[in-house]
Amino acid sequence: MENHATTTGAPAILTPIPALSDNYIWMVRKNGHAIIIDPGVAAPVEAALPPGVILEAILITHHHNDHVGGLRALHQRTGARVYGPRNETLPYCDVRLGEGDRIHLPGCGLSFEVLDVPGHTAGHIAYFGELDPGRPAVFCGDTLFAAGCGRLFEGTPAQMVDSLGKLGTLPPQTLVCCAHEYTAANIRWALQVEPDNTALHEREREVTRLRGLDLPTVPSSIEAELRTNPFMRTDCAQVGAAASAHAGTRLDTPQAVFACLREWKNNFK
Repeated sequence: MENHATTTGAPAILTPIPALSDNYIWMVRKNGHAIIIDPGVAAPVEAALPPGVILEAILITHHHNDHVGGLRALHQRTGARVYGPRNETLPYCDVRLGEGDRIHLPGCGLSFEVLDVPGHTAGHIAYFGELDPGRPAVFCGDTLFAAGCGRLFEGTPAQMVDSLGKLGTLPPQTLVCCAHEYTAANIRWALQVEPDNTALHEREREVTRLRGLDLPTVPSSIEAELRTNPFMRTDCAQVGAAASAHAGTRLDTPQAVFACLREWKNNFK
């Protein structure tokens, strides 16, 4: 499925490329150039890249193999410049990045601000920028999912609360380009946390419709996550009460609520 902007001229084309069992590799095409985010494998990217389009850059959010497994092959075949987190071990990287850095991609005419979003991994980063005027997007890897978030393999609840809070301050219309098709399962769990959340029930119906058509449920938006994602709502009374009930004790901080929610989700079937 391709997501076309409605602005005049030649808008960016945003495409989630399915890969492995449930990954998405993101591709943005504009001005005859393309960028790829988190290529876990090379073959689907090569199949999706139209003839004559130049792969200008490969952006990496974190070091897990389902995000970097195709990186070296794509770099060797295309010469695309590789950008990645400063503090993680990658198969290859030309430009190391961290919070406050900005990258400019002249072929595509795009630029992205880099955000540190640790939690899932210690050095995880995200890329935020406008694909077209008034059309912001964030490529957030495995930090934020549609109605969920990544497991804490290397970070702490406090780090992830801070990272999700940072993403939550982005413009509400920002497209959330996450890296996995986990939405339906995430919503089933979220409804255990907030069974009376009307927006969450509406989202469940839309996700069921999309998956019934074998279509992606992403990109999401920051607005949708703030309304329906329990991990983005740790300061909400309803979410705090549900977490406290699940834990069997009063949880008084967003970090404590998050830690309970994450463990709850880890064990949810």
